Amino acid sequence: MVTTERAAAPALRHVQQIHIRTSPERLWQAITSAGDTRDYFYGTLVESSWQKGTALLYRYPDGRMAAEGTLLQLDGSQHAWLGERGPRLSLLGAIDDATGMVPAALFREQEDAAGYLELLHAIVISKGLPAAIYRDGHGVFAPTGRHRDGDAVPGTAATLSQVGRALIELGIGSITARSPQAKGRIERLWGTFQDRLVAELRLAGIVDLAGANAFLPGFLVRFNARFVVPAGDPEPAWRALPAELDPGRVLVFKYRRKVARDHTIRLDGRVLQLPRWGRGAGYAGKRVEVHIRLDGSIVAFDGERELAALPAPADPVQLRAQPALRAGPSLIPAPATMPWIPSVDHPGSG
Repeated sequence: MVTTERAAAPALRHVQQIHIRTSPERLWQAITSAGDTRDYFYGTLVESSWQKGTALLYRYPDGRMAAEGTLLQLDGSQHAWLGERGPRLSLLGAIDDATGMVPAALFREQEDAAGYLELLHAIVISKGLPAAIYRDGHGVFAPTGRHRDGDAVPGTAATLSQVGRALIELGIGSITARSPQAKGRIERLWGTFQDRLVAELRLAGIVDLAGANAFLPGFLVRFNARFVVPAGDPEPAWRALPAELDPGRVLVFKYRRKVARDHTIRLDGRVLQLPRWGRGAGYAGKRVEVHIRLDGSIVAFDGERELAALPAPADPVQLRAQPALRAGPSLIPAPATMPWIPSVDHPGSG
């Protein structure tokens, strides 16, 4: 038998004790307000939403983050990008706070959830996962209110926006800008694009949405080659996608839908037929998780089991968020469940 002796842990020695004569509210203000943190951190600004689990970011005195991939500013700009030759469009884009690099951008008919999901997909596939995004209070990011489905409780995971839910699943922090001035870097980017990009689109003879999106990648390569600056920290903060994280199951629209008696689900004007097993009720009356992918295809799940799917439409249209009960954040689809029905004596059953 082999025996070992564990070294005794070193005794703790009291070195110093500091008493702060203040209230808890004033102490919290001192460690979270921009003016105070600049004094404590030698001009460096500490940024966070100060909610449990959110990112804590340090901005250099010149206003930039230290490392590429630490913070992306996301925004949309509605503008006459095609002049009088085509429709008015919204350009959705992201800019890296440390370097000024634009990792992705795309044109949409309007600033919407599907556009930001596509933008995030392009970013995580080409660069990886940033530590956090900085965005305004647009409804595609912020939690929403009531659902038309009766069993959604405001303030729970099911009331997150589709983009907000995806950011949680990706592990990306989300910080709300309190004013347009706080988004200065991307606001200045839009000013530059409304000069340079508009001119190049005109010279290229672009007249529609598809042509504008086809033109963007080459423009971004030229723009980044000219305007990107080195980061203060040479080690990028981008994180690689974990093996268990499938962007195709995250950057989608997720809903919880009730299966009809004929084993169908209706969503986004389409009908999905679920299979029947045996002579039992099967999935009739149950809620299952349904994903609408960015190409318009629809898939229904019972946990990891794929129940049925509809292919992408031959003539795709721009996706829109549906007024249906949304699924909460999870990398694994939820199992099928029976909807909760209150008892007759429940306060809300009348």
